[in-house]
Amino acid sequence: MRNIVVIDAPSNLGLRPPAPGTVPGCHKLAGALRENRIVQRLGAFEGGVVVPPRYDRGDWREGDGVFHADAIAAYTRKLAARIEHHVRAGDFPLVLGGDCSIQLGASLALKRLGRYGLAAIDASADFRHPGNSDRIGAAAGEELAIATGRGQAGLADIDGLGPYLRDEDVRLFGIRDDDHEDRTELGRLKIPTVTVGEIREWGAADLAGAAALTLEIPDLDGFWVHLDADVLDPSVMPAVDSPDPDGLLPGELAPLLRRLVRSERCVGLNVTIYDPDLDPDGTAGALLTGLVVEAMTGPATG
Repeated sequence: MRNIVVIDAPSNLGLRPPAPGTVPGCHKLAGALRENRIVQRLGAFEGGVVVPPRYDRGDWREGDGVFHADAIAAYTRKLAARIEHHVRAGDFPLVLGGDCSIQLGASLALKRLGRYGLAAIDASADFRHPGNSDRIGAAAGEELAIATGRGQAGLADIDGLGPYLRDEDVRLFGIRDDDHEDRTELGRLKIPTVTVGEIREWGAADLAGAAALTLEIPDLDGFWVHLDADVLDPSVMPAVDSPDPDGLLPGELAPLLRRLVRSERCVGLNVTIYDPDLDPDGTAGALLTGLVVEAMTGPATG
């Protein structure tokens, strides 16, 4: 069995401020899950903290590109080095974010090691890029586009390694049924997407199993799983920056996540976007912790 190593990546650099003069609270995600004893419940090892730069957009204005771009690029290198070390050692890194831009650290790390896929469980595609939007700015809504080589070179081509992911090596689960625009573009690019409605129709476990088989192929050295808490319905997970209705329920996410992270070819998992500032009684944080723990340590079927 691989050692699970918990790494804190408390970066909020990729999100817009929730209100003037404030900063996104998702940098507290790791602390909240640790408060729910995620390390002990997993029997995991400590991987330490990758400390992010300060959240300060300075004089950034719309049209200036991605804010915090230099800071995110520097942080991506630091996080990638930590993840690369543990993957090389045969460990299973569990990276606690943070916003979705931390996924770039995993993608860069794995590009250094070979050819890897990505299974993203997310309410949105995070595929905003200069080719489809004039509102570039927040990397947390753009990280999949950046990782596949669409975006400013300082983020999409760090150390000349971009793109970090090939389009055909990405699988996206949990986007909303009415997200026609993203789905149309991703379909043209041959990036498979599965909506919440399709997960319910086909069954989460069966669908995840079929998708995992397409990532467990000789052409790939393995794959990473990206979990954004906003894939859950706001009735159970209101503590995210953009709660979209009609999301997955815990009983639907659990078998999907379990099948993916239990694959022998899965090399790591990151968890993002949960904001403890929006969860005063801690209910949503306890739920998210339980889902991750159960996926990684509970019964392998069901």
